[in-house]
Amino acid sequence: MTARLLFVPFVIGSLVAVTLGVYGNLHTPTGVAVNLAGFSGPQTVKVWLATLSALFAIVQLISASSMYGLFGPGAPSWTAWLHRWSGRIAFLLAVPVAVHCLYALGFATYNLRTVVHSLLGCFFFGVFTVKMLALPKKGLAGWVLPVLGGLAFTGLIALWLTSSFWYFTTFGIRF
Repeated sequence: MTARLLFVPFVIGSLVAVTLGVYGNLHTPTGVAVNLAGFSGPQTVKVWLATLSALFAIVQLISASSMYGLFGPGAPSWTAWLHRWSGRIAFLLAVPVAVHCLYALGFATYNLRTVVHSLLGCFFFGVFTVKMLALPKKGLAGWVLPVLGGLAFTGLIALWLTSSFWYFTTFGIRF
């Protein structure tokens, strides 16, 4: 039953991941896509938005763990609200980062870090798509949403490690 319910979400998520990779590979990078006043350049905007997204993803992990009883029975009533909104915010912060990566940098193959980062970006948005399409489905096995959420969390944190963390440890903390 679960496999049948997830077939269409997996097909669509796979199409999202492949489309992002193909577009990123075929598009000629422009060098600049997202910039905000107050930052020294578009790269610092990207690393800070990604950092905020990763922080909201950590809120997601903690709130989901609470809802699944990992901190004991009875999560506070506001936990589901916090989980939904932290996820929305994390995603909204990740979108301009993805736009910048795709439009300004493309699917990067300069070295192992950039290849892994590019693949992780495709993976994250593919898995996120599957999770969002699976959410309203009734009759899924109880493990499905935690696994999809865990994969999305892992993908986003790995993206952060291969971009923002790398940037901060290479160039220092800048704004």
